[in-house]
Amino acid sequence: MTGSIKRSSPYILGVAGGSGSGKTYFAQALAARLGDAHCSIISQDNFYIDQSKRFDFDGGSVNFDHPSSIDFERLASTLRQLKAGSRSEIPVYDFKTHSRLARTIAVEPKALIIVDGILIFHSEPVRLEFHDTFFFDTKEDLRFQRRLDRDVKERGRTPEGVHAQFFKQVKPMHDEFVEPSKHHARKIITEDTDFSSFLDEACRLLA
Repeated sequence: MTGSIKRSSPYILGVAGGSGSGKTYFAQALAARLGDAHCSIISQDNFYIDQSKRFDFDGGSVNFDHPSSIDFERLASTLRQLKAGSRSEIPVYDFKTHSRLARTIAVEPKALIIVDGILIFHSEPVRLEFHDTFFFDTKEDLRFQRRLDRDVKERGRTPEGVHAQFFKQVKPMHDEFVEPSKHHARKIITEDTDFSSFLDEACRLLA
Protein backbone atom coordinates (compact mmCIF):
# COMPACT_ATOMS: atom_id res chain seq x y z
CA MET A 1 0.00 0.00 0.00
CA THR A 2 2.99 2.28 0.38
CA GLY A 3 4.86 1.95 -2.89
CA SER A 4 4.53 5.70 -3.48
CA ILE A 5 6.35 6.75 -0.29
CA LYS A 6 9.23 9.05 -1.15
CA ARG A 7 11.22 11.15 1.31
CA SER A 8 14.56 12.90 1.00
CA SER A 9 15.40 11.89 4.60
CA PRO A 10 13.84 9.52 7.14
CA TYR A 11 10.86 10.53 9.26
CA ILE A 12 11.74 9.60 12.86
CA LEU A 13 8.83 8.52 15.05
CA GLY A 14 9.34 8.01 18.80
CA VAL A 15 7.04 5.44 20.42
CA ALA A 16 7.31 5.35 24.21
CA GLY A 17 5.41 4.06 27.23
CA GLY A 18 5.92 1.77 30.17
CA SER A 19 7.23 -1.77 29.87
CA GLY A 20 4.37 -3.90 28.55
CA SER A 21 2.32 -0.89 27.49
CA GLY A 22 1.78 -2.09 23.91
CA LYS A 23 4.25 0.25 22.24
CA THR A 24 6.30 -2.57 20.67
CA TYR A 25 3.17 -4.30 19.36
CA PHE A 26 2.12 -1.03 17.77
CA ALA A 27 5.56 -0.40 16.26
CA GLN A 28 5.62 -3.87 14.74
CA ALA A 29 2.06 -3.53 13.39
CA LEU A 30 2.89 -0.18 11.80
CA ALA A 31 6.10 -1.53 10.28
CA ALA A 32 4.20 -4.52 8.88
CA ARG A 33 1.58 -2.21 7.37
CA LEU A 34 4.17 0.01 5.67
CA GLY A 35 6.47 -2.79 4.58
CA ASP A 36 10.14 -3.54 5.10
CA ALA A 37 11.19 -1.43 2.13
CA HIS A 38 9.85 1.71 3.78
CA CYS A 39 10.15 1.20 7.53
CA SER A 40 12.61 0.05 10.20
CA ILE A 41 12.32 -0.27 13.98
CA ILE A 42 15.11 0.71 16.34
CA SER A 43 14.70 -0.57 19.89
CA GLN A 44 16.05 1.19 22.95
CA ASP A 45 16.87 -2.31 24.23
CA ASN A 46 19.76 -2.55 21.76
CA PHE A 47 21.45 0.38 23.48
CA TYR A 48 21.82 -1.06 26.98
CA ILE A 49 25.27 -0.53 28.43
CA ASP A 50 27.10 -3.83 29.01
CA GLN A 51 26.13 -5.06 32.51
CA SER A 52 27.81 -8.48 32.45
CA LYS A 53 30.37 -7.58 35.14
CA ARG A 54 27.76 -6.10 37.48
CA PHE A 55 24.84 -8.49 37.06
CA ASP A 56 24.50 -10.61 40.21
CA PHE A 57 21.21 -12.53 39.96
CA ASP A 58 17.80 -12.50 38.31
CA GLY A 59 15.89 -9.53 39.69
CA GLY A 60 19.04 -8.36 41.49
CA SER A 61 20.85 -5.10 42.01
CA VAL A 62 21.37 -3.95 38.41
CA ASN A 63 18.63 -1.47 37.57
CA PHE A 64 17.85 -1.83 33.86
CA ASP A 65 15.03 0.72 34.06
CA HIS A 66 17.14 3.67 35.20
CA PRO A 67 18.25 6.12 32.48
CA SER A 68 21.90 5.47 33.39
CA SER A 69 21.59 1.95 31.94
CA ILE A 70 21.05 3.26 28.39
CA ASP A 71 23.66 4.55 25.94
CA PHE A 72 21.57 7.54 24.83
CA GLU A 73 24.57 9.23 23.22
CA ARG A 74 24.96 6.39 20.74
CA LEU A 75 21.20 6.24 20.10
CA ALA A 76 21.09 9.97 19.33
CA SER A 77 24.15 9.63 17.07
CA THR A 78 22.48 6.75 15.24
CA LEU A 79 19.38 8.84 14.56
CA ARG A 80 21.47 11.76 13.32
CA GLN A 81 23.30 9.46 10.90
CA LEU A 82 20.04 8.09 9.53
CA LYS A 83 18.50 11.56 9.16
CA ALA A 84 21.59 12.54 7.19
CA GLY A 85 20.87 9.66 4.81
CA SER A 86 23.67 7.39 6.03
CA ARG A 87 23.51 3.77 7.04
CA SER A 88 24.15 3.14 10.74
CA GLU A 89 25.36 0.14 12.76
CA ILE A 90 23.50 -0.42 16.02
CA PRO A 91 24.68 -2.63 18.89
CA VAL A 92 23.17 -5.96 19.94
CA TYR A 93 22.43 -6.64 23.61
CA ASP A 94 22.16 -10.20 24.94
CA PHE A 95 19.58 -10.33 27.75
CA LYS A 96 20.69 -13.78 28.91
CA THR A 97 24.34 -12.80 29.49
CA HIS A 98 23.66 -9.06 29.97
CA SER A 99 26.46 -8.21 27.59
CA ARG A 100 26.83 -6.19 24.40
CA LEU A 101 27.77 -8.56 21.60
CA ALA A 102 30.59 -7.95 19.15
CA ARG A 103 28.29 -8.03 16.14
CA THR A 104 26.08 -5.12 15.08
CA ILE A 105 22.91 -4.66 13.03
CA ALA A 106 22.90 -2.46 9.93
CA VAL A 107 20.01 0.00 9.68
CA GLU A 108 19.31 1.81 6.44
CA PRO A 109 17.80 5.33 6.22
CA LYS A 110 14.30 4.23 5.18
CA ALA A 111 11.29 6.54 4.84
CA LEU A 112 10.12 5.85 8.40
CA ILE A 113 12.31 4.95 11.37
CA ILE A 114 10.34 3.95 14.48
CA VAL A 115 12.23 4.25 17.78
CA ASP A 116 10.69 2.07 20.50
CA GLY A 117 11.59 2.38 24.19
CA ILE A 118 10.46 3.23 27.69
CA LEU A 119 12.96 6.05 28.28
CA ILE A 120 13.44 7.58 24.85
CA PHE A 121 11.51 10.76 25.77
CA HIS A 122 13.57 11.20 28.94
CA SER A 123 16.76 11.89 26.97
CA GLU A 124 16.75 15.37 25.42
CA PRO A 125 19.42 14.60 22.77
CA VAL A 126 17.34 11.64 21.58
CA ARG A 127 14.06 13.51 21.89
CA LEU A 128 15.31 16.32 19.65
CA GLU A 129 15.75 13.88 16.76
CA PHE A 130 12.05 12.89 16.61
CA HIS A 131 9.64 14.32 14.07
CA ASP A 132 6.66 12.97 16.04
CA THR A 133 6.05 11.31 19.40
CA PHE A 134 3.46 8.80 20.66
CA PHE A 135 3.10 7.58 24.25
CA PHE A 136 1.23 4.41 25.29
CA ASP A 137 -0.38 4.99 28.70
CA THR A 138 -1.42 1.55 30.01
CA LYS A 139 -2.51 0.40 33.47
CA GLU A 140 0.13 -1.15 35.71
CA ASP A 141 -1.50 -4.56 36.24
CA LEU A 142 -1.71 -5.19 32.50
CA ARG A 143 1.85 -3.99 31.95
CA PHE A 144 3.15 -6.33 34.64
CA GLN A 145 1.37 -9.38 33.21
CA ARG A 146 2.71 -8.68 29.74
CA ARG A 147 6.26 -8.21 31.05
CA LEU A 148 6.04 -11.41 33.07
CA ASP A 149 4.95 -13.41 30.02
CA ARG A 150 7.64 -11.87 27.78
CA ASP A 151 10.59 -12.16 30.14
CA VAL A 152 9.91 -15.77 31.11
CA LYS A 153 9.26 -16.95 27.53
CA GLU A 154 11.75 -14.85 25.59
CA ARG A 155 14.53 -13.86 28.00
CA GLY A 156 15.01 -16.94 30.15
CA ARG A 157 13.86 -15.20 33.34
CA THR A 158 12.20 -16.74 36.39
CA PRO A 159 8.73 -15.54 37.50
CA GLU A 160 10.17 -14.71 40.92
CA GLY A 161 12.94 -12.62 39.39
CA VAL A 162 10.53 -10.78 37.10
CA HIS A 163 8.19 -10.01 40.01
CA ALA A 164 11.04 -8.74 42.20
CA GLN A 165 12.47 -6.60 39.42
CA PHE A 166 9.11 -5.12 38.46
CA PHE A 167 8.09 -3.93 41.90
CA LYS A 168 11.56 -2.99 43.18
CA GLN A 169 12.86 -1.34 40.01
CA VAL A 170 10.44 -1.15 37.07
CA LYS A 171 7.55 0.46 38.92
CA PRO A 172 9.65 3.06 40.81
CA MET A 173 11.53 3.96 37.63
CA HIS A 174 8.29 4.14 35.66
CA ASP A 175 6.80 6.51 38.22
CA GLU A 176 9.95 8.66 38.38
CA PHE A 177 11.11 8.77 34.75
CA VAL A 178 8.75 7.11 32.26
CA GLU A 179 5.36 8.48 33.31
CA PRO A 180 6.56 12.12 33.54
CA SER A 181 8.06 11.88 30.04
CA LYS A 182 4.64 11.51 28.46
CA HIS A 183 4.20 15.29 28.42
CA HIS A 184 6.72 15.29 25.55
CA ALA A 185 4.35 13.17 23.42
CA ARG A 186 2.16 14.73 20.76
CA LYS A 187 -0.37 11.92 21.17
CA ILE A 188 -1.14 9.75 24.20
CA ILE A 189 -2.74 6.35 23.52
CA THR A 190 -4.78 4.63 26.22
CA GLU A 191 -6.50 1.26 26.37
CA ASP A 192 -9.68 2.98 25.14
CA THR A 193 -8.03 4.18 21.93
CA ASP A 194 -9.32 2.57 18.74
CA PHE A 195 -6.14 0.75 17.72
CA SER A 196 -7.01 0.18 14.07
CA SER A 197 -7.99 3.81 13.45
CA PHE A 198 -4.87 5.01 15.28
CA LEU A 199 -2.76 2.73 13.10
CA ASP A 200 -4.41 4.28 10.04
CA GLU A 201 -3.59 7.74 11.40
CA ALA A 202 0.03 6.78 11.92
CA CYS A 203 0.30 5.49 8.34
CA ARG A 204 -0.81 8.89 7.10
CA LEU A 205 2.34 10.43 8.59
CA LEU A 206 4.08 9.60 5.34
CA ALA A 207 1.25 10.44 2.99
